[in-house]
Amino acid sequence: MAADAGELTGTRTGSAVSTVGLVRGFEGTVVLDGLDLEIAPGEFVALLGRSGSGKSTLLRALADLDDGVAGSGELTVPAERAVVFQDSRLLPWARVLDNVVLGLDGEDARRLGTAALAEVGLAGRERAWPGELSGGEQQRVALARSLVREPRLLLADEPFGALDALTRLRMQDLLLELVERHRPAVLLVTHDVEEAVVLADRVLVLEAGGIASDRRVDLDRPRDPGDPLVVAHRAELRAALGVEQ
Repeated sequence: MAADAGELTGTRTGSAVSTVGLVRGFEGTVVLDGLDLEIAPGEFVALLGRSGSGKSTLLRALADLDDGVAGSGELTVPAERAVVFQDSRLLPWARVLDNVVLGLDGEDARRLGTAALAEVGLAGRERAWPGELSGGEQQRVALARSLVREPRLLLADEPFGALDALTRLRMQDLLLELVERHRPAVLLVTHDVEEAVVLADRVLVLEAGGIASDRRVDLDRPRDPGDPLVVAHRAELRAALGVEQ
């Protein structure tokens, strides 16, 4: 990260993520303009916004993946964090289990990796090659790889955006199960308003470099997309995005 782009440190007491006056820009264009954000430990936050609003820029800043980007501000996140992208980013020359435990050391690594694969419904596929898996299965491996490290913060950048509708619904259910079990804080970047309302504790709308809407979704899970309360949240968020009903 550039020296002036804000310092990554351990989080403050009571927060899994904290940004104060976060600024990020590219080629003279400001993308994040003094953004303030707090995410509590174990909280599931979804981030919506129009294309180019800075959603992925914020996620990459929190993941410390924006080396060389101009910026400033205060940024505190836990050292134990993991990222899941829309592309599973599996190494095609490595078997599934080797992908899951990539970078892990110690005698327990393969045992933990095998258990993580079982958690995502891929028990027995440890020696498969990534190319032998469907798109949904590859994303299951990506989830196993991220959660085997027991992160305090899980950053997910449209992880189900490339999947068909049915597989996407199954993966949403799986993500909720895994988050309930492992209890990381989650920041999910998505373009899908319904996905945000069904999954998250809070839904943020990013606009003009800052948080334009911060909406808490105090509904029990699982949530039925047809529930009138879910529909009402969805309508309010679509209005905040400037989308006509």
